[in-house]
Amino acid sequence: MTVHNTSHKIVVIGGGYAGTVAANHLQLRDDVDITLVNSRPTFVERIRLHQFVAGDYDPSVDYGTLLGDGIKLVVDNATRIDTASRTVGLASGAALDYDYVIYAVGSTGAVPSSVPGAAEFAYSIAELEFAQRLRARLAELPAEAAITVVGGGLTGIETAAELAEQGRKVTLVEGRTLAPTLSAPSRRSVATWLSENGVTVLEGSAVAEVRRDAVVLTDGAVRQSALTIWTAGFGVPGLAAASGLRVDELGRLLTDETLVSVDDDRIVAAGDAGSPSGQPLRMSCQAAIPLGVQAADAVLSRIAGTAPAVIDQGFKGVCISLGRHAGIKQLVRADDTPLDTYFDGQEGAQMKEEQCRQTMMGIGMEGRNPGTIVWSKPGPRLARVAAAR
Repeated sequence: MTVHNTSHKIVVIGGGYAGTVAANHLQLRDDVDITLVNSRPTFVERIRLHQFVAGDYDPSVDYGTLLGDGIKLVVDNATRIDTASRTVGLASGAALDYDYVIYAVGSTGAVPSSVPGAAEFAYSIAELEFAQRLRARLAELPAEAAITVVGGGLTGIETAAELAEQGRKVTLVEGRTLAPTLSAPSRRSVATWLSENGVTVLEGSAVAEVRRDAVVLTDGAVRQSALTIWTAGFGVPGLAAASGLRVDELGRLLTDETLVSVDDDRIVAAGDAGSPSGQPLRMSCQAAIPLGVQAADAVLSRIAGTAPAVIDQGFKGVCISLGRHAGIKQLVRADDTPLDTYFDGQEGAQMKEEQCRQTMMGIGMEGRNPGTIVWSKPGPRLARVAAAR
């Protein structure tokens, strides 16, 4: 590596997929002082939380196996980014000086306040603490208790399938179309598995009210539900808005196409909490990891005095687990629209498992040998943004 004389302080806020790989990738320079701020002392495999709830997987991973040796981990919550003083305030009362911030706070589940009883009685699975609460409640219920999963997207399907495979009585409620991001043949495959494994799927029905022991649908039907799990919708932490930075309608940090904040060129976004040109990519670890690399490269470019590259990122596919023995891998175009090609059954399950395994292996390899793995894939990003304008 080239020897430099000045140390550059970089604070990465958020230790999920995007933040962890960004911190590791920053080690391409040896004159950077990297601090990763995260609310937990361990990394959480969020894409495995449905397995954790069902009781057959520990999603917590020791950061010591993932982070490069020179990266400092601070277990705390960032409460404000002060762009004037270039400090990140922490809930503990401490503050971290920075030259650059990588904003990788991620996303969280959004239980709507507009649905009566949802905030009080529905359980989320979007974060470890929510999943721990849900798992504890599930353990209290008899095997025959009625469970309702609200939301027929990827998380809802995986959660319903995991519980159904254990013999639980599950109803999946989707206000529009089951698995809308999949092709019609893939959706049929998912629907067939759910039906064959005892899951009642209510498409075109929405939950109008959540009660302690029931859900009320928009058509007035009342269905028994000893446990209601809400998987519909995402939100993001409010740190950017609280720091006076411009955000989109969901609260994601507004950036240009190099992931640099439109308000401050010392702040770069990565992952679910960034909104490049107001046209964010789908929230997923598939997008978060290359965006983490891109954000780190943007910071490294600014340190080097060169212009950061614009993103032109595409997708490859969608993987869904259906319990432990089946799954779906849906191939997609780079713009994330589905192709007709998909794999299901045991082959789909193996592909999903391999993707999860390689994701964690890759983050660790980046920590040990930064820059050795190519994460990004060119895609029609710029054309999509231009068309949206």
